[in-house]
Amino acid sequence: MLVTYADEVALIGEILRTHGASAMPAGVQARWLTEADLRGHPSHGLQRVRTIVGRMRGGLIEADSRPELQWRSPSALVVDGRRGFGPVVGLATIRELVRRVGATGVAIGAVHGANHLGLLGPYVEEIAEDGLIGAAMTTSEALVHAWGGHTRMLGTNPIAIGIPAEQGPFVLDMATGAVSMGRVLAHARTRIPLEEGWAVDDTGAPTLDPDLAVAGAISPFGGPKGYGLGLAVELLVAALTGTALGTAVHGTLDAECESTKGDLFMVIDPGDFGVDEIPGRLSRYLQEVRRSGSSEPGKEVAVPGDRSRSARARGLSEGFTVDDGVWREAEELLQVAESDLQLERTKR
Repeated sequence: MLVTYADEVALIGEILRTHGASAMPAGVQARWLTEADLRGHPSHGLQRVRTIVGRMRGGLIEADSRPELQWRSPSALVVDGRRGFGPVVGLATIRELVRRVGATGVAIGAVHGANHLGLLGPYVEEIAEDGLIGAAMTTSEALVHAWGGHTRMLGTNPIAIGIPAEQGPFVLDMATGAVSMGRVLAHARTRIPLEEGWAVDDTGAPTLDPDLAVAGAISPFGGPKGYGLGLAVELLVAALTGTALGTAVHGTLDAECESTKGDLFMVIDPGDFGVDEIPGRLSRYLQEVRRSGSSEPGKEVAVPGDRSRSARARGLSEGFTVDDGVWREAEELLQVAESDLQLERTKR
């Protein structure tokens, strides 16, 4: 079904408020989920509301808690998310880093105790729009098999990098698994086969069946290179946040376990390195890349961030599609919450 940005933000916000969140955190979480659908990433969009609500009802998300931010050195920020919504904690972290980086040149935030961050791209995009360089990475449940193995051993462990440029920031946002588990679950719901190389079943055999993939493991993107990068993210995040590793990571896909993953953000002020005209120089090079010759006549080569930006602009002007069943599930969550609220008022 075709929906608007305002419609989805309003629906999610109302669901979260009816389940106990106040307006500010509910609005931030609603906008972050809607951004995912708007940019063409439904695995991180509306379909996650059911899990979020389950976590709220189970006390695993404390929607109105405020993160605790502590500077351990001039450039090292430690953040206790205190079970808050991931985007609320993430935005508080990067904004504190941006405030500090003018004095230190580089600032790093290590986050524990926060819930699922959602898309990483918008965080580094916000940093880059301030003329700064941003990087973000996070861990997840063990969903990806090691290269040469088939047992789930590491997370999909996405990484994002944002760099200021004149036509809009360069934004790389990629998981180190071949696909997100959210996308596998979306394929399982719609019965659309997976693509080759995305996953293996529980015996290690490659599979296109999403149900077998759910029981098996996601493959690392690019074989040993994606595996190596994913493992590096796993170790780096855990080393600086003190959070869990591998099969001890929980809480981004379920409504039963406390979140034990970690998040890492870095902000760099390029002005401290004495290099002039960074946005202009980088923009000219990116334009050369775009014009370097597409395999499709009349089209430019895309650089990271282009497709997401185009999808976002198109979605804001024309609307964007959301799976009918996912929308109905969200409406049902709202109806259940309203019924529970009415029952509680009657008891009083």
